[in-house]
Amino acid sequence: MLLTVDVGNSQTVLATFDGDRRVGCWRVTTAPRATADELRMLWRGLLRDTEVTGVAACSTVPALLPALRQLLDSLEVPVVLIGPGVRTGVPLHVDNPREVGADRVVTALAAAELFGRAPDGGRRPVVVVDFGTSTNVDAVGPDGQFLGGALAPGVEVSRDALANRAAQLRSVELSCPPHAIGKNTVAALQSGLVLGFAGLVDGLVGRISAELVAQFGTAPVVVATGGLAPLLVDSCRTIGEREPDLTVHGLRLAFQRQQAAERRPAAP
Repeated sequence: MLLTVDVGNSQTVLATFDGDRRVGCWRVTTAPRATADELRMLWRGLLRDTEVTGVAACSTVPALLPALRQLLDSLEVPVVLIGPGVRTGVPLHVDNPREVGADRVVTALAAAELFGRAPDGGRRPVVVVDFGTSTNVDAVGPDGQFLGGALAPGVEVSRDALANRAAQLRSVELSCPPHAIGKNTVAALQSGLVLGFAGLVDGLVGRISAELVAQFGTAPVVVATGGLAPLLVDSCRTIGEREPDLTVHGLRLAFQRQQAAERRPAAP
């Protein structure tokens, strides 16, 4: 069983795969100061008796990387930790490839593999909207190349910042309001946060899609992913597909490609 681990700023997603089929999935709060032993105990508690035959991981939390590396180095199974220098097969068409987070790279890999095929059998671009600590709107070309994208604050980050900076406002439960015109402070905040972010996403997707059509002559498919996707996706008018855990599928694909490359005989 392959274990995939996506360490994000707010949450860590662990998933197990039997071949291409996802078997289990867990979402836990990321603890940036956790030790390797604490991570080991957490993983054991979630996996129980699952026999892990390989691990693929990525992290956007630099403070946690030493503990994660220590744990992975102690495992007696094949391990792939996605980062600079690790080949994923995703061409990075950006100014500085080393700036691109590992999670965005493997998410682009999964988006191209799972959603990049058009109904006529050809290839099409994909726009990925990742609702997490930040809101990422990334463009993936028809050949699976990562083209860049847009980064905005996440809806939870914006809510917390507003509550901290505005004396008469407070943190509210994030839920979609029935009307855009809020009749009280809570409803008005929910409208601005949920419907406002949906409008932000639709605006960015529209502009990015137009650039992709101009470049490739084909309209992209738009996919939503991330922990906050269920909150926002139904309020967005431009999103056609959803896969909440696209990143762990990308980790699975990266691991499979790495294993295939290692099995490939060296050229004479």
